[in-house]
Amino acid sequence: MKKKEIEKIPYLTLSKVCRKKDVRYIGVTACKDIGGVRHLFLEVYRNCRETRDVPLVRIVITQKDFGNFFPVSGEWSRQKIKAGIYSNSGELLWHTREDICTWEEMPVQNILMGREDLERLQGYCGIRIWDEKRWWEYIYDHEDRIVRNERNRAASRRYDRRQQALGDRIAHTPELPEQEILDRADTILFRKKHYLYYKKRGCRVQIACSKCGGVTNARYKDGISYESGLQKQVDDPRRGHIASCLMCGAVGEYREQGRIKGRHVICGHMFLGQKYKEEGMVVRYIRVEKYWELGLHPGKEGPEMYNAREGLSGVEIARAYILPGEKTQIDYHKNDPYSGKDFWDDCNLYGNANITIGRAPVMEETYKEMKGTMFRYSAVQEYIKAAGEVNLIDYLERYKKTPQIEMLVKLGLTEVVRGLVRYHYEIVRDERADRVDTFLGIRKERVRQLIGHKGDIGILTAMQTEKRLGQDWTEEQIEQIAELGQRHIDRAMEYMGIQQFLNKVSKYAGCDYGTRCSTASDRLRHMAQTYIDYLQMRRDLGYDMQNTVYLFPRDLEAAHRKMVAESNKKKADDRIREVDERYPGIRKGYRRLRKQFFFEDGEFLIRPARDAGEIVMEGRLLHHCVGGDTYLQGHDKGTNIILFLRSKEDPDTPYITVEIDAAALRVKQWYGAHDKQPDRDRMQRWLNAYATRLRCSQTAAGGKEIENRLPAYA
Repeated sequence: MKKKEIEKIPYLTLSKVCRKKDVRYIGVTACKDIGGVRHLFLEVYRNCRETRDVPLVRIVITQKDFGNFFPVSGEWSRQKIKAGIYSNSGELLWHTREDICTWEEMPVQNILMGREDLERLQGYCGIRIWDEKRWWEYIYDHEDRIVRNERNRAASRRYDRRQQALGDRIAHTPELPEQEILDRADTILFRKKHYLYYKKRGCRVQIACSKCGGVTNARYKDGISYESGLQKQVDDPRRGHIASCLMCGAVGEYREQGRIKGRHVICGHMFLGQKYKEEGMVVRYIRVEKYWELGLHPGKEGPEMYNAREGLSGVEIARAYILPGEKTQIDYHKNDPYSGKDFWDDCNLYGNANITIGRAPVMEETYKEMKGTMFRYSAVQEYIKAAGEVNLIDYLERYKKTPQIEMLVKLGLTEVVRGLVRYHYEIVRDERADRVDTFLGIRKERVRQLIGHKGDIGILTAMQTEKRLGQDWTEEQIEQIAELGQRHIDRAMEYMGIQQFLNKVSKYAGCDYGTRCSTASDRLRHMAQTYIDYLQMRRDLGYDMQNTVYLFPRDLEAAHRKMVAESNKKKADDRIREVDERYPGIRKGYRRLRKQFFFEDGEFLIRPARDAGEIVMEGRLLHHCVGGDTYLQGHDKGTNIILFLRSKEDPDTPYITVEIDAAALRVKQWYGAHDKQPDRDRMQRWLNAYATRLRCSQTAAGGKEIENRLPAYA
């Protein structure tokens, strides 16, 4: 759109104003050719004689573009003429905050100069709308179509670029050695497992081998005839025992024929890394299946075996392309259910059907392929030997981000590397450091001890705490602190030394450190956390922390429970003081409400709350939500009234909390302890009768007292 030339075109001007008082804005249209392209001009003027020469906005549209020029500021924008298709307010482009109107008022306040302007809009936009009075819809739909087409073209260009990149990756991906993968999977994943299916009949047994598929008959019990000694002999077949096939000699596991139901399948996964382009790697995630199947046909004495077989199959389900300086791209193998064809895509599936990549064995060929790539020093082979299976894609991505992983692996800090591979980077203190102690934030002399524990995260956390607090602990203390697993041990060290803390925890727990007993370790961790919480609550409640009686209680758990109760009481008291200050109207209106809502009979009494704090305590004692701000605000404003229903014999013990609609004098809800309704039918009748009495009292003429008794409810 040629904005400079559009600005030079004189304004259309408003030939006359409209005398209707409700009309605020008038639109004028015109079609002009600029550079051989036909443009539609819409200028909106305020319905005022003083401003009919200069429009508020000039809206220019073509078949492929649109723009808005504001003469007062001299600025351009590409905002649509209306706020949105689902907007009911009058938010048009030229409106101000004072001009916001309803949906019905918009056609009255915004009009076109004449019928020819409407016809010009209709002819240029070529769009039909249901109400011609809402003429701006022509512009809006035209602009929306332009934006939608541009968005579709941009999405199409992005899709084409993605497909081109996908095709380039596929073209440069090395060929997959399928047979080698299947052979290696049979060894690594399935241990070349074979099955010998057997069926006993008297002293003879029929055996089918899944390796060779043959079926043979043999004797597993000695016979008394001469011919029985010349027949094939096998040991007594038993489920799970190992034996050799009499035909091919393959070693297999015995399985009974009667337990076989169809095909037996085991699945596994493997990683294969190959060099990609110059220094990159493509990591291929392969799913391999091995099946065993027994062939049966009907015989005179039931199903009989006629063969057995086994087979391997595999499919590559994901590829990860890792290149220097580029984001890792993972392509996924998918299937089109309509055409039945497989294809590769650069995005995963959605929801529960997404393709997940987990830990799996890595083929030996991967390490040879790494020699000429950016991962030649990744130490992945050494890590796998120490840690077992790994998600190779995650490992190489972490190594690309953190090359120090090579150093950590070669030093034997396996658990630290495992944490980094799982993206637990909170254990790192300086990602740019090239020394282990600086990288992990520990003292230099602690590195050897950490190596001895293979980088145990608990030991590492204790060492980091030591350096953070500026302490110099012994190796034994480090191991004991790691066993406790406490990150906030510094809270206890404000009042005692580390050895004193460790001794106290051991004494309270009744367990020693380093026993490698899970029960003892759990007990130590529990008592350490309890002790730290106890000290924290003592300090928060303002106790003298120099007093040894407070610091070292005889019964820690009893002292901890006492502090919890005292802390909760303090919080409750603070809450009560807070609500009493925020809702003073509850206390001031108590006497007035008591005259209206108090009632008692021979068994129960019901009364309003005396103040906001009493409502809060009612909720705490009965364990429901009446103490929340919503109920307090309603009672304070007089819209809803909170009443307490209690036994007349024990009026101080909470029983049921009732919420009354103050206007309708109806029971909105009532609950007892734990949001339950005790003696539901009987209490519902009692409350219904109580509400009826309230309404009758309200309608009594002259405020005369009605007999203070309830209708029969029992």
